Amino acid sequence: MCHVIVTCRSMLWTLLSIVAAFGELIAFMSTDWLVGFPRTPDAMFSPHGATAEAYRPTLGLYGRCIRLQLRRGALCGPYAASFAEIASGFWQAAAIFLAAGILLLCAVAFISVFTMCFQSIMKKSIFNVCGLLQAIAGLFLILGLMLYPAGWGSAKAQLYCGPDASAYKLGLCSMGWAFYTALGGTVLTFICAVFSAQAEIATSSDKVQEEIEEGKSLICLL
Repeated sequence: MCHVIVTCRSMLWTLLSIVAAFGELIAFMSTDWLVGFPRTPDAMFSPHGATAEAYRPTLGLYGRCIRLQLRRGALCGPYAASFAEIASGFWQAAAIFLAAGILLLCAVAFISVFTMCFQSIMKKSIFNVCGLLQAIAGLFLILGLMLYPAGWGSAKAQLYCGPDASAYKLGLCSMGWAFYTALGGTVLTFICAVFSAQAEIATSSDKVQEEIEEGKSLICLL
């Protein structure tokens, strides 16, 4: 008989796991890892005469946002047509580690939705298994984030950050929101890995066992 067990701690762990996975995925796909130095495109004409509006281009692991001549909106898209064309070998390695971590987080986020009905798999707590996967994912994410700044000296990064940019030195650039989102998602991943133990304890507590012995199939506990 399937028992649906819902507790505050298990639901909070599920929610945080989903947030961590989506946060890392959005950051990985974003072009706002680096924000380049301000620059002025060719003159743009308006009813009040020629104007030149300064803007700051952005650069991601494999994408970028720039402004074309005589166009006010930004043009965003991948600059690399293939994996080999990513600007730096360090960024290629970072992308591999980040993608591996995100893949594990997405798998855990998917599984976490079903933990209300299935609390074990092959006689092992599904929460503990997911917590272990989240810890491994967190290690992959840390490696990716540590490798990423090593690629700031690439020719592509110097176009956005100036010739003074080098490994672990930003030059004229500043960090974009995507990097901080990835960093925050990594911290949240480790929090989820630790909190998975609390979710497991909550769903296997004495109160839950009492509810099961009473024949209840839907168990909701605060």
